[in-house]
Amino acid sequence: MARDLQERIKRLIVDRRLTSGAPLPTETELMELLGVSRNSVREALKALQAMGIVEIRHGFGTYVGPMSMAPMIEGLIFRTVAGHYRGEESLLQLLELREAVETGLIARLAGRIPEADLAELDALVRRMEAEAEGGAVRAETDRAFHAALYRSLDNTLLSEVLEAFWDAFHRVRTDLVDIPTDPRVTCAQHRRILESVRSGDAMCAEEAVREHFGNIRTRLRSPFSGAEQPPE
Repeated sequence: MARDLQERIKRLIVDRRLTSGAPLPTETELMELLGVSRNSVREALKALQAMGIVEIRHGFGTYVGPMSMAPMIEGLIFRTVAGHYRGEESLLQLLELREAVETGLIARLAGRIPEADLAELDALVRRMEAEAEGGAVRAETDRAFHAALYRSLDNTLLSEVLEAFWDAFHRVRTDLVDIPTDPRVTCAQHRRILESVRSGDAMCAEEAVREHFGNIRTRLRSPFSGAEQPPE
């Protein structure tokens, strides 16, 4: 019954073509529309709020939520942490999931990235090289490179999924393991990805992305990244 009511409210949002921030019918109106009790409506709305589908503003009403990837990110993070402490290779699995998405897309970009995006990617690689001189490439620079790389596909859902994978992987990696990194290798791999897509060599671009993720995978499997004990 509870799940069915949640689905009916979601259907109402879809049927009325409500966008994020749009007001939903009041509790009383939902009771009449759906033929259920006030408590049932409230419980359904609370469950949908946890998913980011609705937003309850006490004293103001209920609105369509941001429908962000936050619940997905938190779920990925919790699953990965729990698996890590059970001795599973959950962090590696999360990396492989992101790798599968990126290698499946890169060939579509070869020779098709706008000049403005290529210029931004070039600037980001130069920034990586400057940061490497100081000892380490910042995660924010790496993240900006991958975001700019796929921007021209103009796929909002794809961008959000990639951001979700990135957030989950890097938040968990920072908390769980200390992976030794050679910043010069990081720079070289990103430079190769850039030059491959710039030249239109789809095969080389895919190989470059696989090499990049393969390097991370190797470091994840190194003795330095063994599982830590959970806090007492």
